[in-house]
Amino acid sequence: MKEAIKQINHSQEYFISEGCHIIELSNTPDDQNVSIARARVKPGVTTKWHRLEGISERYVILEGQGRVEVGGLSAKEVNVGDVVIIPSMCRQRISNIGSEDLIFLAICSPRFVSEAYEEIDN
Repeated sequence: MKEAIKQINHSQEYFISEGCHIIELSNTPDDQNVSIARARVKPGVTTKWHRLEGISERYVILEGQGRVEVGGLSAKEVNVGDVVIIPSMCRQRISNIGSEDLIFLAICSPRFVSEAYEEIDN
């Protein structure tokens, strides 16, 4: 890995079938240890149940209000500044329960690769 400053490019945002919009802020093969993405969920939307094989994830809530469901925990409301810890293979989904976009960082270790993503039924 080399030193760098990466600036967000909002035009690179894309929609994923899980139900949210993503901007990859840092996800490169030369930094296998971690990836960082900005996720945006529109009001009233709940993402699909999913899990990541071999990757732990953390959500850092930046804007909005949500309700997160992780593993066997009860659904919990999350707000700006909250952090959600999601171990590998732990089922997860998040709902936007506010009137504005729910925006959070998804920080994965090791870095996110699409092959690790698995959509699951309830």
